[in-house]
Amino acid sequence: MPETERLSIPLFPLQAVLFPGGLLSLKVFEARYLDLISASMRENTPFGVVALRQGSEVRKAGETAVTEPIGTLAELIDVDSAQHGILQVRCRGTRRFEVSAKVQQPDGLWFAETRLLDDDEAVAPSETLIETVRGLANAIATLKQQGAEPFLKPFQFDNAGWVANRWCEILPISVAAKQKLMELPDPQVRLQLVGEFLRTKGVVK
Repeated sequence: MPETERLSIPLFPLQAVLFPGGLLSLKVFEARYLDLISASMRENTPFGVVALRQGSEVRKAGETAVTEPIGTLAELIDVDSAQHGILQVRCRGTRRFEVSAKVQQPDGLWFAETRLLDDDEAVAPSETLIETVRGLANAIATLKQQGAEPFLKPFQFDNAGWVANRWCEILPISVAAKQKLMELPDPQVRLQLVGEFLRTKGVVK
């Protein structure tokens, strides 16, 4: 990867992990993040989503927020301003990045210098993980019957990284565990770990 592949971006810390290819819905009401979304819309630029290790999503006096060093770029899909002072936002996760330096503005918004990380290699799931792939297809069908569609189309069941990422988004595991999985550079290893977890829970054979 070229050393020049760097980006200066605003950060949106959350008690959640955004995966590449993932769908993120946000309810935005703090002034600093309303400004961030407005600028992103106006300039057609992404922002960075990073998971919180410490601190809360809403700014509190005297509280120090500590964020993970690796996050995911988010690009806007649509923005709804039906309520005054509140934006309902949907975003798509794209590239992962690593924060090399960051500075906080007086309004509390963080800006970071980042290095973009490689996308997952597009590889098919190994034969041993076919049940994990089939399990995701079944989970999607079940969620749809319940009126929930948490994933963006097109579905990519032939892509190990895509399957692993979608499982990670809906598994009942900690934010810290999801962060570790998101950071893994090998999509087959990520899917393998997901498959092992699912087998221990009896979700797949």
